[in-house]
Amino acid sequence: MTHRLAWWTRRVGMYVLLTAIALVFVGPFLILLSAALKPSGQAVFSFPPDIIPRPPVLTWAKEAWTAIPFPRYLLNSVFLVAVMVPLYILVSALCAYPLAQMAFRGRSLIFFAILATMFMPGEVMLLPRFLVVSQIGMADSYLGVILPGLLSAFGIFLLRQTFAGVPREVVDAARTDGCHELRIFWHVMLPAARPTLAILGVFGFISVWNSFIWPMVVLKDSSLYPISLGIAYLAGITGTDVRSLAAGTIISILPVVVFFMIMQRHVLEGMRGAVKS
Repeated sequence: MTHRLAWWTRRVGMYVLLTAIALVFVGPFLILLSAALKPSGQAVFSFPPDIIPRPPVLTWAKEAWTAIPFPRYLLNSVFLVAVMVPLYILVSALCAYPLAQMAFRGRSLIFFAILATMFMPGEVMLLPRFLVVSQIGMADSYLGVILPGLLSAFGIFLLRQTFAGVPREVVDAARTDGCHELRIFWHVMLPAARPTLAILGVFGFISVWNSFIWPMVVLKDSSLYPISLGIAYLAGITGTDVRSLAAGTIISILPVVVFFMIMQRHVLEGMRGAVKS
C-alpha cells in the first residue's frame, strides 16, 4: 500500500510539474489571443489576468488586416519560405555529404571551421554581408535576402551526423554497382535522412518566417516586406492600440502553427531516431 501511494504521489507530482511548465510556455500565447479577441470595453491588462473575452470579437483582426497590406506581406513571406527552405536543405545536404562519407585532405579542418561559425553572434556578420550584397547589386531585392541565408552551419552539422550514421557498407556497395556520388546522395543518403530533413524543414520554416533583422537591413521597398517587418510596421501605425497589434500577431503566427502540426509526425520520428541512436 505504501509503495502504491508513493507511486501515485510521484505521478501526480510529475503531472503538476509538467502542467506548470506548459502554462509558462502557453500562457503568453493565451494572453495574446485573449487581447486579440477582447471587446473595447474589456481591459486588456488586469490583475489577476482576465483572459476570457466577453464576448469574443473579430473587429481587431479586421482592423489589423486593413491597416497595412497584410495579404501582400503574407504572400511575401510565403514566397521566401517556398524558395529558401528547399534550397537551404539542399545546400546543407550537399555540403554535409562529402564531410560525412568522402575522404579528402582537410575534411576535419573544414568541418570544425564550419562548427566554429555556430558560436558567432549573427549580428557580427550583418555588416560584412550587407557590404557584399550591396557591392554585387542585390540590395533591396529578394536575392539579397535569400542568398546569404542558404548556408547554415547548424543544418550542415545535423545532416553530417545523420549521413555519418549510414553504414559504410551500403555506400561501398552502391559504388561497386557503378553508382556515381550524386546518385548515392540522392537515392541512398536523402531517403535515410528523411526525419532529419523534416526537422530541418521545420526549423528553416520558423527561421525564415520570423526573420526580421536581415530583411530590415537589406530591404528598403516596403512592398517587399515579409510579415515580420509588416508586424513592426503595424506596431508603428497602431501605436498604443494593443488589440490590433495582438490580432495581427496572431494572424502572422497561424501559418507556423499549421505547418508544425502538419510536420509534427515527421519531427517526432526524427527525435525518436535520434534517441535510439
